[in-house]
Amino acid sequence: MTQSAEVSPDGAITGPPEPVRKNFMDRFIDSIEWVAAFFVGVVALNTFTAVFMRKFFAVTIPDYYNFGQFLLGILIFWGIAATSYRGTHITVDLVWANATPRYQRWIDIFATLVLLFVVSVQTYTLVDKVIDTRNSHIVTMDLGVPVWPFFLVSWIGDVSAVLLIAIRTYRLIFHPEDIHDAKIKTAE
Repeated sequence: MTQSAEVSPDGAITGPPEPVRKNFMDRFIDSIEWVAAFFVGVVALNTFTAVFMRKFFAVTIPDYYNFGQFLLGILIFWGIAATSYRGTHITVDLVWANATPRYQRWIDIFATLVLLFVVSVQTYTLVDKVIDTRNSHIVTMDLGVPVWPFFLVSWIGDVSAVLLIAIRTYRLIFHPEDIHDAKIKTAE
């Protein structure tokens, strides 16, 4: 269904507003969020299939539990990436809520820098885990599937979190109007 053109009070013909064009960074952010959403679906499908097959056909899928664990780890790291940029995760901060908008921005910048440091260190340490797992030739119990690719995909999610937090930090400092946080009412 399309909207028809309208005539404004000054006689100009107007149509529906043009869709907002997203820049490269916004498309990159959206793609990481879609990857995180994809892994939510994969974890749900793995669980549903395993339960369905066991309940109705008395069949256990080989390594479904191991795959579920590894996929859940992937989901956690990609979920960190998705929530770290938007700032829509659960927060309780009475100091921030009672601060002026200028100080709220400084608190946000400081908190994002701390988060960037912590997740960067985590990413650095996780690359060792990926390399060690690959070098150890660890495989799943039933099918003998190598475990390190699951660790690698988790680590890539963590790298994505670092990139998104860096983008958020840059935007908070230089382009705060580009941050699309949920609007929170300050305490009264």
